[in-house]
Amino acid sequence: MRVYNKLVRDKIPEYIASLGQKSQARILNNQEYRRELYKKLQEEVSELLANRANGRREITNELADILEVLTAISKLEKISPMQIKKQQDKKKKERGGFSKRIFLIRS
Repeated sequence: MRVYNKLVRDKIPEYIASLGQKSQARILNNQEYRRELYKKLQEEVSELLANRANGRREITNELADILEVLTAISKLEKISPMQIKKQQDKKKKERGGFSKRIFLIRS
């Protein structure tokens, strides 16, 4: 049996069972869940960086995974999508976005 010791999507144990394999899992408490979500975010961002040269499809898959983790974090932290969008808009108005591709060398 392979050891994972990480947060996985909700249907992964069902998928493993559908393959005729056994798995062992448990439900995390709030503190563990918060810690593991942030670890999962790091994992998914690392996968995006590692797979960015593998084309649009891989980038799309990794971005979808990152968004799923961010959605779970925002729900856990009780931050609504509207609050996030409001903060995003505020920052964009004050500091701009990234569309101009500015690379700051020194200040």
